[in-house]
Amino acid sequence: MSKVAVVTGASSGIGKACALALLAEGWKVVLVGRRADALQATVQAAGAHAGNALAVPCDVSNEDDVAKLFEQVRVNYGRLDLLFNNAGIFLPATMPGDLSGADWRRSVDVNFNGAFYCLSHAFKLMKEQSPQGGRIINNGSISAHAPRPGSIAYTATKHAITGMTKAASLDGRAFDIAVGQIDIGNVASDMTEKFAAGALQADGSVKPEARMDMQGVVDSFMAMARLPLTANVLFMTVMATKMPFVGRG
Repeated sequence: MSKVAVVTGASSGIGKACALALLAEGWKVVLVGRRADALQATVQAAGAHAGNALAVPCDVSNEDDVAKLFEQVRVNYGRLDLLFNNAGIFLPATMPGDLSGADWRRSVDVNFNGAFYCLSHAFKLMKEQSPQGGRIINNGSISAHAPRPGSIAYTATKHAITGMTKAASLDGRAFDIAVGQIDIGNVASDMTEKFAAGALQADGSVKPEARMDMQGVVDSFMAMARLPLTANVLFMTVMATKMPFVGRG
């Protein structure tokens, strides 16, 4: 029987690439994102595997939307084997004194509250289903370890994801729910094009930063997803080899 996965932020970038990889391996995948047209583009990109994809428009920052999403998963498939908690936003670089409360709340609502709502509903379904258990992979970030200049909201939410991962991993033990986190740095995507041109460093300089191919992220994610529930990668960091993270300037 095919395993069932939910991938948030599945309309572009990392979420789309990982969802397509799951579909290619025979998973049934629920594609989650705010824009129905972009999700349909992901379905079409799945080609021969598109029949195993279900596009569900959902704003993860809306708790009612998330509850409806996971009820649809339960009704359609009866179980959930994997949640990739990937949806997130990154604000333009802003100093703490200039960041509005509205933008702070938007970051927290999507990056942290949304991730918690999805984790919570996935955890409940995995706990109640038979056979019990499943895997949750949270998308952290290099910012879960070290900030970029002007990224206080993003960095704070990603540090919070790390705490949530640890707590949920502990709580999941009794129910065969494995919770881990993948922290990704400088994958080649629309979001990181500016880093290749020149990124602000901690010492005030602006320097180009190396980026890695998306396939490196996909391969790392799939290694986590394929594990039996008796094994868990609690934290994985995958990054461009020459990215200035260790000893960031």
